[in-house]
Amino acid sequence: MSKIKEEKQSLIEKDLQHVWHHISQYNKSNLPRVVVEAKGSWITDDEGNRLLDGMSGLWCVNVGYGRDELAQVAYEQMKKMSYTPMTQSHSPAIELAEKLNELLDDDYMIFYSNSGSDANEVAFKIARQYHQQNGDHSRYKFVSRYRSYHGSSMGALSATGQAIRKYKYEPISTGFLHVAPPDNYRRPAGQSVEEYNLQRAQELEEKFIWEQSETIAAVIMEPLITGGGMLIPHPVYLEKVQEICKRHGVLLIIDEVICGFGRTGKAFGYMHFGLKPDIITMAKGITSAYLPLSVTAVRRDLYEKFNDGSENSHFRHINTFGGNPAACAVALKNIEIMERENLFDRATILGNRLKNELKELLNHPFVGDIRSFGFLMGIEMVEDKFTKKPASNARIGKIIDDCKNNNLIIGKNGDTVAGYNNILTVCPPLSSTDEDLGFIVSVLKKVFKENEWIVNTKSNNFLKG
Repeated sequence: MSKIKEEKQSLIEKDLQHVWHHISQYNKSNLPRVVVEAKGSWITDDEGNRLLDGMSGLWCVNVGYGRDELAQVAYEQMKKMSYTPMTQSHSPAIELAEKLNELLDDDYMIFYSNSGSDANEVAFKIARQYHQQNGDHSRYKFVSRYRSYHGSSMGALSATGQAIRKYKYEPISTGFLHVAPPDNYRRPAGQSVEEYNLQRAQELEEKFIWEQSETIAAVIMEPLITGGGMLIPHPVYLEKVQEICKRHGVLLIIDEVICGFGRTGKAFGYMHFGLKPDIITMAKGITSAYLPLSVTAVRRDLYEKFNDGSENSHFRHINTFGGNPAACAVALKNIEIMERENLFDRATILGNRLKNELKELLNHPFVGDIRSFGFLMGIEMVEDKFTKKPASNARIGKIIDDCKNNNLIIGKNGDTVAGYNNILTVCPPLSSTDEDLGFIVSVLKKVFKENEWIVNTKSNNFLKG
């Protein structure tokens, strides 16, 4: 064995000995891929294999890998001043807050944390304290949607509507309720998309009534459910949700952790639907994952309630690393790159091309639906187009593995709801080139073509789909 191979083998052995991988099966034979380099939309492992990262890491590397500008601005900030807690302030945090309000085109106060889960935890605490100081002492409950994901900490996990993510960690936080999301592909026969979405929104109001509406503090939702299966609502759904919340005095928290920073073709996903959120949470694309940072943006009139003159009226929350100076400096430069390279518009262009070039996959025997919004796509796999029975884990896994064997990384809505982890996901960097997109399309078409064979387990015959 060569020295290089020995070093690689030693590294893998150390990994298996010491590293607990995220959301991965306990399987010693499932060796991890060791990534050593990344540039643009591509990553390179220690075997020299180059793969196009069709998931932008975890839905987050919006401007692509290897941006020298981002590394340089982090380096310069760390040399100048590496850390100041946000009990005080520093210029990158101030400038970023100003820039975020410019993108939001509104007046929000910016609270810094370091992950999407943190940002949502902050939102829940702010909502409860706001109602307390507003005299609505009974408001403590939050309503979210089944299949949604809002984070892995205990409060954010409680808001998450994915049973598998919660399994064996319960009981978790109280006061979190769920309603069904609009799943247009599985709507009742004979019902229009608009009628169905209005019905789903009305079910939210019914939840308020059944639970006593004066006990509801806030609703939290993504503009579209991303990691839970790419469920895209009709515009009337979110319009109705906002109207219901206002009528019942319930705050509206919009989770932009994935949808924000150009992913949908606008600065933030909610902007497609005419919403005016009370609280907006964001992370991931804010720095394109070059450094950890998240934000909870709070409407100014809510913020003003935290100065009612009473003891403990201030928001008593602190985060050691939230608003790190280097992270804020990177976020500012990241946004500058997005604007300079028109990546918000680019997301729309690339997304439309991806949708148009892959629409023929709807003819595939195991593709039930294709859903896209901006530069996000979900491909729902089924065992039977008529019954819409969700595809098996084995069928989903084979598509993902075959793509990987062809140097393309795609994802799925894994570990969400039992029996419904059947949506393949595609979320490449917004900076992807035309050639990158062509590669994604060609690999997906090739892999799906090679997987047109149905296994008849009763007779063990192989039938062409």
